[in-house]
Amino acid sequence: MSARLDGTHVLIVTSGAGVEHDELVQPRDRLRERGARVTHAAPKGEAVHTYRHDLEPAETVRPDAALDAVHPDDVDVLVVPGGTVNADNLRTDDRARELVRALSAAGKPIAAICHGPWLLVDAEVVRGMTLTSYPSLRTDIVNAGGTWVDEPVVRSVRDGFALITSRNPGDLPDFIDAITAEKSG
Repeated sequence: MSARLDGTHVLIVTSGAGVEHDELVQPRDRLRERGARVTHAAPKGEAVHTYRHDLEPAETVRPDAALDAVHPDDVDVLVVPGGTVNADNLRTDDRARELVRALSAAGKPIAAICHGPWLLVDAEVVRGMTLTSYPSLRTDIVNAGGTWVDEPVVRSVRDGFALITSRNPGDLPDFIDAITAEKSG
């Protein structure tokens, strides 16, 4: 039996398009099964178009909230799914970057998978941290002052702020377990 996350508020943030389907749906569903209250927020609160492997359209998912309606004090953990288009859109979204900065400054864990760490790079929270990601982000992470490694899941801590990262959908079980362990342990 998995650890419980009762009372933990997990926020999953995406853009409106290009989200890697399994990296949104599996953490949302598995963390809910473990007792977390999970909110999916997108910039405009409109339907989110998901894909598999960036090219194969998957289901459209309705977010629970608009990103502007989310307050950092109400969030215990932030999860950032990948998808190349999703991550590229999020990294330029002022509200998403502000949220990452506020949560990291408050010492709240952030978990990002695949291309999701692009948002962390642009929010300037990777300096001095060790991360993994989809391999094409390696140069961006290193240029932002982080250390990149090729491992299924990496937990890095700096000044009380924990960062959990994974490489791709194949790492989702480890990624979800690492998020659970961070908040239940």
